[in-house]
Amino acid sequence: MTTPGKFITLEGVDGAGKSTHVGYVADWLRQQGREVIVTREPGGTPLGEKLRELLLHRDMDADTELLLMFAARQEHLAALIRPALARGAWVVSDRFTDASYAYQCGGRGIETTRIAALEAWVQRGFQPDLTLLFDVPPEVAEARRSAARTADRFEREADNFFSRVRAAYLERAQAEPARIRVLDARHSIAELQLVISRLLQDLM
Repeated sequence: MTTPGKFITLEGVDGAGKSTHVGYVADWLRQQGREVIVTREPGGTPLGEKLRELLLHRDMDADTELLLMFAARQEHLAALIRPALARGAWVVSDRFTDASYAYQCGGRGIETTRIAALEAWVQRGFQPDLTLLFDVPPEVAEARRSAARTADRFEREADNFFSRVRAAYLERAQAEPARIRVLDARHSIAELQLVISRLLQDLM
């Protein structure tokens, strides 16, 4: 009987630097002999990537944004995440549902109960085994965003939007400390990778 794989997500405000560490997590797991699938949200599937283009570059109502996020997530779970885990692969995703609570609830102001209803419908109790939350003060994240590539419509949001997003992330972490591990992303890459490797070892 195949042992199901584990699901690891990386979260943080735009500019926290989480994407830098996705490859490290995948490489570390592969060195332990695991099959690893790296993916992202929104996206991860052909349909999800088309929805990603709309979400990142087309203006839309906040409710439309939320519904499209969960439409992409449903396809992601059905076509990639659940099948990979079932065959024993480990899945590493750049963002998952915690991002919806942070961006659409914290940032956009959509009621938590509405997001929770979509989460229950789409995920049916499914949650990541480990979430790495990369946290930085708003001014540090803003400086990093300014130095980054051409901004999408989320990255162009005002500083107070990202302050609300960060607060929502930290509230989630406080509510689920066993799953969501907060990392101070002001530390060097080497220091963060040392902490990450210890958390991955614990998960294994």
